[in-house]
Amino acid sequence: MTTGVKVTVPASTANLGPGFDTLGLALSLYDVVEAQVTDTGLKIEVIDAGAGGIADVPTDETHLVVRALRHTCEQLGVKVPGLHLRCFNAIPHARGLGSSAAAVVSGVAAGYALAEKALDAEALQLAAEFEGHADNAAASLLGGFVVAWCEDGRFRAERLTPHEDIRPVVAVPALRSSTDATRGLLPAEVPHADAAFTAGRSALAVLAMGSRPDLLLAATEDRLHQHYRAPAYPASAALVDTLRAHGVAAAISGAGPAVLALTTGGVLPPGVVADGFDVAELPIDLGGVQVAAL
Repeated sequence: MTTGVKVTVPASTANLGPGFDTLGLALSLYDVVEAQVTDTGLKIEVIDAGAGGIADVPTDETHLVVRALRHTCEQLGVKVPGLHLRCFNAIPHARGLGSSAAAVVSGVAAGYALAEKALDAEALQLAAEFEGHADNAAASLLGGFVVAWCEDGRFRAERLTPHEDIRPVVAVPALRSSTDATRGLLPAEVPHADAAFTAGRSALAVLAMGSRPDLLLAATEDRLHQHYRAPAYPASAALVDTLRAHGVAAAISGAGPAVLALTTGGVLPPGVVADGFDVAELPIDLGGVQVAAL
């Protein structure tokens, strides 16, 4: 088997407004993991490559990359007696840009590479099982724009090529947000009218992302989850409202608190973003996870 691999995995944004746990988009911001099989033990080096706030990242067997890698190797019949990881983290944690999914995808891809096996549909299954949905993981695995779903207990996804004019911009606050906490704000039931409205907008989002970016403002409108989560990050929710009032297709990125704006110019209207947000254009990543031998 291969004994050393380098994995480069893109960040992702999920939901895109109405596509709750279904729509995902890969972004050009990358975590890099170098995994080397050793004779014994576990050594993890975490290097801040721009993510910030990585002091609380574990350096033991609970590290998400380690867990995903070991689980994948077990499924593929590969023995890893010892492991040395170097993790260059650029994706900010707990901001809604798929940092946990990227970590899992890194581990899965590294496991496949160590087994000298090409990534396949089972790789998505292994990755998505960690979070219970496949939108972020599929985007990081496949790149581009993805539609993900679960069928008979199996996670599936299809990659679509997004329109070349779409230029995502993200506004990332210092505030962190827990996906579990924000999911706890969602009601068990929603009005039928809201569900029907959001289903229609989600279908429209697929059309808008692929061929009609002029429809993105309407296509990113949501009544299913964002307003229920707004109390967890009021500044982000207010920024979404302000951007949309200026005609920008904006939504909370994943579980937040980052804000995603799907623009065609790569910039936001001047003066609309309050202090406390870091704003950057992040082009769509079209290649997904990349693996190379060390």
